[in-house]
Amino acid sequence: MKITQKDINPYKNSDCNKRYYTMDYYMRRTFGKKACKVPVDAGFTCPNRDGTKGVGGCTFCSASGSGDFAAGRALSITEQITRGAEMMRSKWNDAALIPYFQSFTNTYAPLETLKERYGEALRHPLSSGLCIATRPDCVTPETADYLKELSKKHFIMVELGLQTTYDETGERINRCHTYEDFLRGYSLLDGLFVCVHLINGLPGETKDMMLENARRVASLNPQAVKIHLLHVIRGTALAADYLNGNLPVMSMTDYVQTVCDQLELMPPDTVIERVTGDGVKDELLAPAWSLKKLVVQNEIDKTLFERGSYQGLRYTKQ
Repeated sequence: MKITQKDINPYKNSDCNKRYYTMDYYMRRTFGKKACKVPVDAGFTCPNRDGTKGVGGCTFCSASGSGDFAAGRALSITEQITRGAEMMRSKWNDAALIPYFQSFTNTYAPLETLKERYGEALRHPLSSGLCIATRPDCVTPETADYLKELSKKHFIMVELGLQTTYDETGERINRCHTYEDFLRGYSLLDGLFVCVHLINGLPGETKDMMLENARRVASLNPQAVKIHLLHVIRGTALAADYLNGNLPVMSMTDYVQTVCDQLELMPPDTVIERVTGDGVKDELLAPAWSLKKLVVQNEIDKTLFERGSYQGLRYTKQ
């Protein structure tokens, strides 16, 4: 019988050839079946768009607040979930469905407004929980306490947009919050399933800085991490820099090597929600290779195998 990569995989949190803790594996263990997120635009904005902290938003963020695959805020939350569910169920008929408040900053509103919109999503008959993307400086003690109450009855995940631990990079991308702000927001959510976002290839960041981002996040022992590639999207502030020749983008080889290094630094029990991403084809300026998401994922798998490596190999507990 032929020996496969799955058969000789040394990584414990996997039932396939993946040498990192995939979100799919975590969800199947949690729900007993596949689970899918259904993007929702709940009508929020961001403090670095409405003038509270800044204008224009993060320089990489699309006009839809990085919610390009949501059905659109012209529809009710219920209608968006229903449409998204139809699409997901056409691929995976029996999957658990999790409404994903993705667009803009989804705790940036009075608590009563949050209760109303989260409640509508949770009341949908196909809802199996909530995923809420937000900024760490928009997490209040009251909101955190409310989410913890919800988590007693529902599956609740919070995604925090950190992107980088370097404040100088944060200023370049108009993030309008600091790493200290992130640490405060993260601490308020203690006890919840929190996913921390990192972006590789941000302006001015070297590979050493990207690896240090991973080390600092790993030291927090988060429940999950999402690793992104910087996408240059038409109409964003970054697009102008790229078109003027002032913004280099990562090659696929460099990106794959960097992600594999980062995975080795992560705690072995941290869920890796994503190792790359795909933008809307017609809106993406660069890098074009990122549209081949499966190719990138396969190269990461291949590189870890060739190294004899896996998530957590170089993790040092703090």
